[in-house]
Amino acid sequence: MILSQRAWACVLVVVCGSCGEDVATARAIVGGDPDHGRRAIRHYGCGTCHAIPQVADATSHVGPSLDAIGSRLYLAGHVTNTPDHLINWIRHPQAIVPGNVMPEMGVTELDARDIATFLYTLR
Repeated sequence: MILSQRAWACVLVVVCGSCGEDVATARAIVGGDPDHGRRAIRHYGCGTCHAIPQVADATSHVGPSLDAIGSRLYLAGHVTNTPDHLINWIRHPQAIVPGNVMPEMGVTELDARDIATFLYTLR
């Protein structure tokens, strides 16, 4: 079954928000490794700008906090929070919202998928 982007956002909120198995659900929906995603967040220095729960030293408030990002309906206030959109946002934020302050960090496809999987565990 193919779901629309809006349907994916609803699935993430309803399924992930209704159980305590956020990690298993995020793995199933996004297809990445949340443990590697947490390490990749540190590698790319995401905590330089964002406060990110469960990531050591990620306490900055230059950009928005990523607390509960897994239950948000929109990313950057512009696009629905779907796995594909989140992965693309992590990799190419300037292509999605030109001129925003999030820099292109050279995140690989695999690292972005793992980061997105980890971020979807944050409810």
